[in-house]
Amino acid sequence: MPGIALVRKPGPRISEGIVTHVERAPVDHERALDQHERYVAALEGAGWQVRHVEAADDLPDGPFVEDMVVVCDRLAVLTRPGAIERRPEVDTVAALVRELGVKSVRIARPGTLDGGDVLQVGRTVYVGRSGRTNDEGITQLTALLPERQVVPVDLNGVLHLKSAVTALPDGTLIGDPDRADLPGLLVPAEESGAHVVLLGGDRVLMAASAPRTCAMLQERGLEVTLVDISEFEKLEGCVTCLSVLIM
Repeated sequence: MPGIALVRKPGPRISEGIVTHVERAPVDHERALDQHERYVAALEGAGWQVRHVEAADDLPDGPFVEDMVVVCDRLAVLTRPGAIERRPEVDTVAALVRELGVKSVRIARPGTLDGGDVLQVGRTVYVGRSGRTNDEGITQLTALLPERQVVPVDLNGVLHLKSAVTALPDGTLIGDPDRADLPGLLVPAEESGAHVVLLGGDRVLMAASAPRTCAMLQERGLEVTLVDISEFEKLEGCVTCLSVLIM
């Protein structure tokens, strides 16, 4: 059964969000708001109870809530983002996590960890070594999740692990083998086809920018919901970045 989905609306400074591996392009705030509403509607349509994190209009990357917390077996690991500018985003996410009654712990300095680098597949937790997540952050996460197998993954030319790889409902990893050092990946037809949110059962959420991958997954028997997140993609965002799902 679906659970709770944490989201945060994009603020008026979203166009100032950090870009690392792409050229900066103008971001339309009003269009981003509309796309975010449609994204939320897709979650609600799949049965998820959406809870909004407190607005953070002065924090451009605020809508990318995935990076602020990793939830595993009802334990919320509050992150310490690798980008210093993003660290103030954590406190409001932490407040909502406490309100929901979820036990929380924090990554401590000198560790850094972004939630976008953490991919949970069954009892395995893949963690990307990236410009945002360091070895100390991975070590701390490993200690906090003793019942999981934590597997570090080397990355090439991407912001986060989940910028390159996610997982299908059956556990199959889908992504770009040139970007992430993982064997046996199902290769998507488009770059954004590597980004899948599991909605429950055989239902998945994907970006509208990956129609050929959508068709490929439908042929595998999956029910795919497409959402347009083009304004967020300009900031290296993807469908996973915009929510934290708590079962």
